[in-house]
Amino acid sequence: MEEIKIFCENDRSYHKVRLGTPLSELSGQFCSTVFDDKNKVELPVLAALVDHQLKELEFKAIVSHQVEFIGYNHPDGRRTYVRSLCFVLQNAVRELYPDKVLAIQYSLPSGLYCELHAARDMEDGHPDVCYITDSEIEALRDRMQEIIDADLPFHKFKMNFDEAGQIFLRNNQPDKAQLLKSIGKFTYSVYTLGDQTDTFYGPLVPSTGYLKVFDIMGFNNGFCLQYPAEGNVSKVMPMKRQSKIAATLKEYADWCSIMHVRGAGTLNKTISEGNAIRLINIAEALHERKYADIADQIYARRDRVKIVFIAGPSSSGKTSSSKRLAIQCKVLGLNPKVIELDNYFVDRDKTPKDDNGDYDFESLGAMDLEFLSSQLNDLLAGKSVSLPTFNFKEGRRQFNGETMLLEDKDILIMEGIHALNPAMTPDVDNSRIFRVYVSALTSLPLDENNNISTSDNRMLRRMVRDNRTRGINPEGTIMRWHSVRRGENRNIFPYQENADAVFNSALIFELPLLKYYAEPLLRRIPPHSPAYTEAIRLLKFLEYVVALSPDEISAIPPTSIMREFIGGQSL
Repeated sequence: MEEIKIFCENDRSYHKVRLGTPLSELSGQFCSTVFDDKNKVELPVLAALVDHQLKELEFKAIVSHQVEFIGYNHPDGRRTYVRSLCFVLQNAVRELYPDKVLAIQYSLPSGLYCELHAARDMEDGHPDVCYITDSEIEALRDRMQEIIDADLPFHKFKMNFDEAGQIFLRNNQPDKAQLLKSIGKFTYSVYTLGDQTDTFYGPLVPSTGYLKVFDIMGFNNGFCLQYPAEGNVSKVMPMKRQSKIAATLKEYADWCSIMHVRGAGTLNKTISEGNAIRLINIAEALHERKYADIADQIYARRDRVKIVFIAGPSSSGKTSSSKRLAIQCKVLGLNPKVIELDNYFVDRDKTPKDDNGDYDFESLGAMDLEFLSSQLNDLLAGKSVSLPTFNFKEGRRQFNGETMLLEDKDILIMEGIHALNPAMTPDVDNSRIFRVYVSALTSLPLDENNNISTSDNRMLRRMVRDNRTRGINPEGTIMRWHSVRRGENRNIFPYQENADAVFNSALIFELPLLKYYAEPLLRRIPPHSPAYTEAIRLLKFLEYVVALSPDEISAIPPTSIMREFIGGQSL
């Protein structure tokens, strides 16, 4: 029988295999090694990168390929695990509660927030949420464990458009059927598990036996599907009940409902029918209303509050939010003044270093906290202070003669990554500070059981902006993103709940907008680039979105958050 050569990145060697051999026959000799609580742990291979494109292990090699087998220590390995776990949950719901439909809504700090909706209401787009009891959650958990213990295989095959659409409608998944219709493909890749057919927009693991670690915990009206932590694969992520973030995500979902958009399919339909500008106008009005609400909260505390701290992860629109919030405060008669927290860095020779010996500018220790607190306390006491500037080229603080004094109606606005961390200003009266958390917290799903990553959304924002304003190509943005996320997990996300107000900068029309700008940038990344795998993943994701037209983009107001990324902002 004819043989072909497979070059395996894991051992940097060529392997001869029979033509049509599934990768699973080769993957058995490899495993992924990660440090789990400082101990080496060997993990099974979950999927493979074939010529830098993600494939399931049942992929059959018919030509020579370059293959890298990946486990849970790889981002695509984790995504493969989570998709597969969602299918197990889907099956358990359908078996135990056939009159209900699983709705995977959005990401939480501890996993995926899910609800059960009444199947009878799915077609009208306004399904009732069915409150799930502790005993029902326990039954779901037990049934999922039985499916996993049975080590049932996942099978992938192609299906034509009409057949797939009919299956999804029978499964009470009209949003998924609408999404399928809106992207206009003739065939569709689906997976089966037992007698159930569904799709989760990416490869799955070979069988349910790979999904050893999971849990489900009650949360609000639904529950949280938990999976292993990135750095500790032997147990699920700890449960964090961040009520403010959850409430903000729920509010965004309600906004989508106001505009009759339930998922990517109905969003595509709205745009294709020529209603994009109406959508833009309503979404921007909702944003403005939220800025005004936060300004009202600040105004109501004006007898005590003199400082507003703003923090948020990368590409959340913090700069635009600071300016728009300042405008709303001016409307109420306050006089906002701005100080850049970056001007309070310690001199370069005092900057802490990370494990690699590089300067760690994101560390709290990189800021002169004593000097910052001293200046804030002086301002609160009605004293004038000499404002510093930081010379990044020389790595030292300078003074250019600029001073500041907070008068009766003045309010100080400061933005920075540590602004929600109480350790930044331990000696400043906390009652004088109002904290705002800004993030793009989209809870718009692709369909009933596939959510959209808020991290992907922000990375696309950053890619478009950095290519336009900072000369950073899309490859550079992708390669930096892991480091950006690591800093957010350390310095921003643990302090989200310290915020007095949360502003969700996500806009319902932004994925169609970002597709227009990001898709050409992603296509420039060549196959030999280390960013190619991620570029292909993002391009496949964007295939499910209908792009805005130039005329529709021109209708986005110059004060919009999105103008910070695509240009044309008037703030």
